[in-house]
Amino acid sequence: MGWLAAGDGYEVALVEGRVTARSTAGRSAGRQLKSLPKAVREHPQTDRLRRLAAWLDRHAASCREQVDAWMVSSLPVPTDLLARVWPDEAWQAALRDLVVVGEGEDEVGFLRDATADGGLRLVDLDGETVRIAPATVTLPHPVLLEDLDDLREFAAELGVVQSVDQIHRATWRKPDDLAEKATEVTDFTGGRFASRFGLAARATSLGYRVSGGYATTRVRDGGRTLEPAVWIGEPYWDGESETGALCWRDGEGRVLPLREVGPVAWSEGMRMAAALYAGRTVEEDKTA
Repeated sequence: MGWLAAGDGYEVALVEGRVTARSTAGRSAGRQLKSLPKAVREHPQTDRLRRLAAWLDRHAASCREQVDAWMVSSLPVPTDLLARVWPDEAWQAALRDLVVVGEGEDEVGFLRDATADGGLRLVDLDGETVRIAPATVTLPHPVLLEDLDDLREFAAELGVVQSVDQIHRATWRKPDDLAEKATEVTDFTGGRFASRFGLAARATSLGYRVSGGYATTRVRDGGRTLEPAVWIGEPYWDGESETGALCWRDGEGRVLPLREVGPVAWSEGMRMAAALYAGRTVEEDKTA
C-alpha cells in the first residue's frame, strides 16, 4: 500500500501494521515521523487506515485459528485450496514452514510454496526441495509425527519459525499401563489460584472455553470429537480455587475411560491441564 495524502504537508501509510506519517514539504520532506501530528491523528484518512489495520489483525488471527484447527484435527486439506489462499500474506504466514504430509511415505516436509496449478513445494528431511501434487494433504498434529525429533532438529538448522505452533508444540504420549476403569488424570490437580475468576480468566486467555465449572476445549481425533475438561471450581465461587482433575467427554457428554482416548485428544487435554497449572500461585520458600 502506498502513501496517502492526509492534509496539507503530510502523508500516511500502514507500516508494519501501524499508521505512520511522513512530511511532504520543507527540509524534512519524505522523512517518516516518530509520532503522528495532531492534524494527522484526527484526519479521516488516518481513521480509515486504523480500521484497516484492525481488520488485517483480525484476518491474520482468523487464518492462524483455521490452520491451527486443521493441524490439531489432522484434517485432510485440498491442495488447490492451499494454492488459492497462498497469495494472501496472512494465509501464507500461517501456513509457511508447517510440516505437510502427502499421500506417499516420502511426501513429508516443510511447506515453502503453493503454486497456482495446485502443487506444493516442500523442503524434505534431506534438505531437498521437492514438489508434490496430491489431491489433499494433512498438517499433522505433532504427536502423530514419527520423526518429530528429527524434524525439530532439522527445523533448528533451517531456522524455521512457525506462525502456528506445530513441531515445537508441547506433546504428551498416553501411557500404556492405564487402569482399565480409570477416567481421570490428576497430574495437574491442586494448582492454587487467588480466585476462581483468576483461574477462569487464565483459561480464556489461553484460548480455552469456560463452561460451568470446567475449562474445556474440543479436539477431533480418530473421526470423532472429544472434549477434554479440567475442573476449575463452582462458577459463582469468589474465594480461592484450585485446578481439579482432567477428564475427556464424548459428544453426548459421557466421560470416557482413559483407554478410549485417542493420542491427539490425550495430548491436547494434557497440554491444557499443564498450561492452567503453570499459572498457579507459587509460595516462596522463606527459609531459602
